[in-house]
Amino acid sequence: MEIDAKKIDSANAKVEAKVSKEEVGKEEDKIAKKIAKDIKIDGFRKGKAPASVVKKLYKNNIEQDSIAQIFQKLLEESLEKLGMDKNDMLGEPSVKKFDKKDDGSIEIEFEISFKPTIDTAVIKECLPEYKTPRVTKKEIEERINQMLKSVAETKEVEEDREVKEGDVVNIDFKGFVDGKAFQGGEAKGYELEIGSGSFIPGFEEGIVGMKKGETKEIKVTFPKDYPNAELAGKEAAFEVKLNGIKEKILPSADDEKVLKTFLPDVENPTKEELEKRIKQQIKQEKLNKLYLDELKPKLTENITKKFEFDLPKTVVDQEVEMSFRNSLQSKSDEEIKELQENPDKVDELRKSFEEGAKESVKLTFVVDELARQENIEVDDNEVVQAIYYEAMQQGQDPKKYLEYYQKQNLLPAIKMAMVEDKLFVKLLNLEDNK
Repeated sequence: MEIDAKKIDSANAKVEAKVSKEEVGKEEDKIAKKIAKDIKIDGFRKGKAPASVVKKLYKNNIEQDSIAQIFQKLLEESLEKLGMDKNDMLGEPSVKKFDKKDDGSIEIEFEISFKPTIDTAVIKECLPEYKTPRVTKKEIEERINQMLKSVAETKEVEEDREVKEGDVVNIDFKGFVDGKAFQGGEAKGYELEIGSGSFIPGFEEGIVGMKKGETKEIKVTFPKDYPNAELAGKEAAFEVKLNGIKEKILPSADDEKVLKTFLPDVENPTKEELEKRIKQQIKQEKLNKLYLDELKPKLTENITKKFEFDLPKTVVDQEVEMSFRNSLQSKSDEEIKELQENPDKVDELRKSFEEGAKESVKLTFVVDELARQENIEVDDNEVVQAIYYEAMQQGQDPKKYLEYYQKQNLLPAIKMAMVEDKLFVKLLNLEDNK
């Protein structure tokens, strides 16, 4: 065997090899003899059939097995020449050329990728600065007020007064677009809290100031992103009749029964304990928003910019291929046909994913190495719990939600995302700032 193995960089190597006809023949003979020991061929005793007969009968199998054996030997010798170990490899080698000559010899070219070497000290330069969010007394009071509203009793308003913010009204309504009633735009005896924001913008505001028994036309415009495409962005007129008004009677935040509702785990709950809990809750919400909106995107960007190391080409190529195939799913039949007829456009499309693929691969290796150093782990139970929680938030069946993720083979990606978040939260000291 002639082997020329060279490192392209610290994470990649290229191998060019030639295998003579004689070497191919020797490997085929070995495999043929091995097969001959275990089979019975008519006219010969078991294990006594000549190699030439076996090679003729099992030609395709022997050729495939011999090529596999030859490739393994080439790989082992190449790694030895490169001074690398098989454990350092990432995935399988990428074969770029396999040419079986007319004389029976073989020429092979393949690329090997290795685990990259990463200087994780660079992470210190990537951590964005931030100010720990403050929680004001006003925010705490507003949150407690919202909680009190959720347990407040309602009382029918007997006096002849106008509807105001916070009232619960009973209404009949019918909606029209372009002068025609539309499906789902009518209800009778509907109860609506004014200020809840549960209706189209402008609808609740239009009811403010109405009196019991009054009928009024309220004009609104459906949002452009309204789920019903037939109504999205259109003007509508609602005929609204006010049947009655109820007002909420808020309990006191010092009421023992109310405090027990909000703090069921505290033996003797107090308003001060409630305020403390609410402060922590609001602070955590602000930290979560800060992390998702600013810190995580900035940290991710910094990692892809400031970390410099050689990327394993086979992994980058796999990422490009996955992005390329995913992009095809959203293309029309005409676009697919155009790509099939134009190889240059296929290459151009693949190249458009290269930069993103490199950034994704770089981030994955950095997160993987830092998570190992920081002992960050996520077990399968944590993944299942996260999926169940997401399902309940969406009002979905948790078991069906989990089954969907399993069928789509998304659990590894979810686990990796959870590891990433755990790592980033630790690096940014967000847990200490709760």
